[in-house]
Parts: sequence; structure tokens; C-alpha cells
Amino acid sequence: MAIDHATAADGGLIVGFDLDMTLIDSRPGIAAVWDAVAARTGVAIDSELVVSRLGPPLAHEAAQWFPEHEVPGIVAMYREFYPELAVEAAAHLPGVVEALAAVHAAGGRVLVITAKNGPHAQLHLDHLGLEVDELVGGAWAEEKGEVLRERGAAIYVGDHLGDVRAAKVADAVSVAVTTGPYSAEELSAAGADVVLGDLTEFPAWLAAHLEP
Repeated sequence: MAIDHATAADGGLIVGFDLDMTLIDSRPGIAAVWDAVAARTGVAIDSELVVSRLGPPLAHEAAQWFPEHEVPGIVAMYREFYPELAVEAAAHLPGVVEALAAVHAAGGRVLVITAKNGPHAQLHLDHLGLEVDELVGGAWAEEKGEVLRERGAAIYVGDHLGDVRAAKVADAVSVAVTTGPYSAEELSAAGADVVLGDLTEFPAWLAAHLEP
């Protein structure tokens, strides 16, 4: 759900978050969708492999299993199945509610930027009751960085190496969490400024970061 925080004045603190495997565990539902695509097309798809590498755009994953000319149709099929199979199967990851609340308590705004298409991302936010101020879908890696820069975000939180690159494009602090496919060592090597085990550690980190 989107909310309006009067305490977050223009030019104030804006914290960006990735969605999949940063805020929510969407793996069961995404696996179910790919299984449905496999059943309809007759193409063997390893859905467990798919959900082990979430992050890049849907078309990128579709191209791993189908020839290029079929990818647009597969993307459309996937999106047809998604609302019924994927939304209710997702759960928020540990510490998410408290992390978002910490940003709002600091007078800031929460910006979610995801490679997932906007309508499906919004379904997840609404279903889980996550309070965010703005959602931008369909952006990946450096594209996320451009959105962060346009909004003036100071921090971007994500689980993927692409999220680290996004923060760097925007000259934002890169906060990485190990709830996705990469280890702390891999995220640090990619240039993450801060690596947390999960978002339960974020409120304390944010409070320390914002101290004068």
C-alpha cells in the first residue's frame, strides 16, 4: 500500500528497497508459475534453478528456456498465471515491517524499485500490507540507479549484485542483505558499503548511520 508521510518533506531522507528476496520471499509462487508455464508449453523448466537466481528481468530468465522469438509470448503467459499462483504464496522476510517503520520513524520515505512489473509488485505490497511511499517497477541494475538518482535517494537496500550497481550509479549508500543468492563476501567484493544478514539488522544500522 502507498502512504503519505507529512514528516517526509521534499529533499528529505529517501531509502530505496528492492522487492524480491529483499522485502519478500517470492520463491514458492514464482516456482509455481514457471511450473505452470512448463505444463502448458511442454518445455522442461527447472523452477528450483530459476528461483535460486532471482533478480534480472523476466525476459532474461525466459530466454534461458525458450528461443528469442518466443520470449514475448512466454512473458505474457507467465504474467497471466502470476496473480493467481504467486501473490498469496509470498511472505515478507524477517525484519521487513520494522525496517520500513524505521525509515518512516526517521521522517523518511520508502521507495521500492524492482525489475518485477509494477502491477504485480503492487499486488504483493497490498497483500502483505507493506507500507511504502512509492513503487517503481520494470527497472533493473543501472536502471534502478537512474530512478534512485532522480528521486534523490540516499540509500538503496538489495540482495543482488545488480542492486549494488544501482546504488553506485546513484552515489547512494549500498546496503546489501544476504537473503538472496549472494554471500556476504560476494556482496562486499562487488562494492556494497554495508552487508547485513537480513533486515532485522537494518533499524539499528539506520539509527547509527543517521546520528550526527
